[in-house]
Amino acid sequence: MNENLLIGILGSRKSGKSFTWNTLFNKREVKTGKNLRRLYLNETEYVNVFLVNGSAEIRKKSVSQIITVDKPRIILCSLQYVKNVSKSINYFEKNNYFLYLHWLNPGYNDEHDSPMFFHLGIINKIMAKEGSMIGIRNAKLGVDDRVKEIRDFIYGWAKGQDLLVVDEWKRRKSAIDSRQ
Repeated sequence: MNENLLIGILGSRKSGKSFTWNTLFNKREVKTGKNLRRLYLNETEYVNVFLVNGSAEIRKKSVSQIITVDKPRIILCSLQYVKNVSKSINYFEKNNYFLYLHWLNPGYNDEHDSPMFFHLGIINKIMAKEGSMIGIRNAKLGVDDRVKEIRDFIYGWAKGQDLLVVDEWKRRKSAIDSRQ
């Protein structure tokens, strides 16, 4: 059983990976940090996640060099659709992560509207792994549906792992606001 979760966005350059994270966090620009951060899944509940925005492949680093927190339970990671992305995938497999991936195909800035087809063997490798899911998402369509899907998946997984945290201040504020 996988005790950790990778939410990965796989795509070519400028495909919409960072835009997905920005929308998920409801921020204009969200960057890789050095610590865990709160990802609110609704008004009062959150999970702690580690974000890798900007793929290891583009940075010419390994994900293990980028992840500065010891064994984060949930990692959100941009993955560049290039041959050496398999090194990142291998890292997550070795560290017992359930792989939940969105492949942005076509990507937002891909020149042609027709989807590119997988030719690097990466998709077959992911599909063959027990404890993984991959879905193809058209990044030329709106981001809201795919972000909701990611948020819902994290919520269900985190609830099952007892990782949801209630922000008591926000919960009390919400209760007060609903009475007014």
